[in-house]
Amino acid sequence: MPADQITVYTKSWCRDCHIARRVLKQHQIAYVEVDVEHDEAALVKVLELNRGMASVPTILFPSGRMLVEPAASTLTAALVEEGYASAR
Repeated sequence: MPADQITVYTKSWCRDCHIARRVLKQHQIAYVEVDVEHDEAALVKVLELNRGMASVPTILFPSGRMLVEPAASTLTAALVEEGYASAR
């Protein structure tokens, strides 16, 4: 995975994952999506990051910042703070 892009760990049926995708699309932000249902190594990473919980979306920024199951407003604020989006 590119180290300079946002990585979003997801599951296909996850409502919060759909919300995160929509927010990223609205801001026209490129990201790497990894479906933990089809990538065992990614699931192991999510479990490690979330202390044994398979919580998705788990969103990793190149800065090291991590968001887990963020509300749309929380993700939007993080995108602004990280310099990916402008404040409206």
